[in-house]
Amino acid sequence: MMNYFLEQNMNLDGLIYLIIGIMLGPAILLAIIGFALLKKNKKAAKVLFILATIYVIVSLGICGALIAG
Repeated sequence: MMNYFLEQNMNLDGLIYLIIGIMLGPAILLAIIGFALLKKNKKAAKVLFILATIYVIVSLGICGALIAG
């Protein structure tokens, strides 16, 4: 059973895609919602843009360290 997890030719592309999705997905979603609210409520849109920026900075630090190994 343990040899299944320790194979040398394992394909871990799905794991990389998952980490990148976690890294950028919520920030893109916050930015899209921010653009949708920009005309109606500029203050809420600005807060969402700031949250998206902070999320990207933090996630690039944490997930980027995981990817770099």
